[in-house]
Amino acid sequence: MTGFGLDNLPYGVVGGRCVVRFGDQLLPLEGPLFEGPTLNPFLAAGRTVWEQTRAQVVARLESGNADLLPLATPDLPIAIGDYVDFYSSLEHATNIGRMFRPGADPLPPNWRHLPIGYHGRAGSVVVSGTSIARPHGQRPEFGPTQELDVEVELGFVAGPGKPLGTPIAARDVRDHVFGFVLVNDWSARDLQRWEYRPLGPFLAKSFATSISPWVVPLAALEPYLVPAREQDPEPLPYLRTEGNWALDLELVLEVNDTIISRTNARGLYWTFPQQLAHATVNGSAVRPGDLFASGTISGPTPGSEGSLIELGRPFLADGDTVAIHGSAGSVSFGEVRGTIVSSR
Repeated sequence: MTGFGLDNLPYGVVGGRCVVRFGDQLLPLEGPLFEGPTLNPFLAAGRTVWEQTRAQVVARLESGNADLLPLATPDLPIAIGDYVDFYSSLEHATNIGRMFRPGADPLPPNWRHLPIGYHGRAGSVVVSGTSIARPHGQRPEFGPTQELDVEVELGFVAGPGKPLGTPIAARDVRDHVFGFVLVNDWSARDLQRWEYRPLGPFLAKSFATSISPWVVPLAALEPYLVPAREQDPEPLPYLRTEGNWALDLELVLEVNDTIISRTNARGLYWTFPQQLAHATVNGSAVRPGDLFASGTISGPTPGSEGSLIELGRPFLADGDTVAIHGSAGSVSFGEVRGTIVSSR
């Protein structure tokens, strides 16, 4: 039961039914918040309900009288209204900047002042296990991408959110972040090089983003929040945080069942409270189920990069299978997996 025991209890949806995973079994969730095929009504209910529900689930499991179901193929657990992807790893941003803009400063002048991000396509977010069709686009000639890549990322799922015109303060993050998933933001690097100036990624990334099916609640990750890395210059007041906000999460990248990279989310330059605070500081609305991803997580040592282009590895061929695994101590995130199929 390692990884999916009482200290974790991630939430998901199986066969259109909201469940909690416990080991290799499923506990169906009961009540009005769990009657639909997504976790969104539960996410909207807020932190007090989350805590009460978690306590009730633990009590049911500890009693030994819970009616458990066998593990089955999970669905996409949330209805995602908006999806934002950040660029929060200093190492990744530096590596990509050197490759895409040789001879120039690899970091944009604003990079250390704010969490850079872009809006992705929520309708292209798919659950782990979904096949990924090789996308077409301009490279500048038109055709299927020849440089299909992966990006090892961590995503958080919003709870109640706030309406238009009401920013979320970094100190209030526990009231607005329900939990976390693993993310693979598939990327077509040849399309990206051609299109990314002046407005950033577009077709190079909007064709598919995969997430893991089990949403690990923030409450389960509190023991693994550690001090964040030092930031220079000091961020503006709305981006300043107190306490430990980096997540000590080990990440493993596999291609065709061979491990090619190991990294850790604790090295991210911009933390998830800062990401949420910046995304809403202009008054942008947040709704239950909105997804925010970290951007590629790369470390400072060889073999800790979170993408093939940084690792110096061949790009993906049709038939290749990619899996990202994650764990914070005894808490498992499971995996996010996808296989490349030929373009249509």
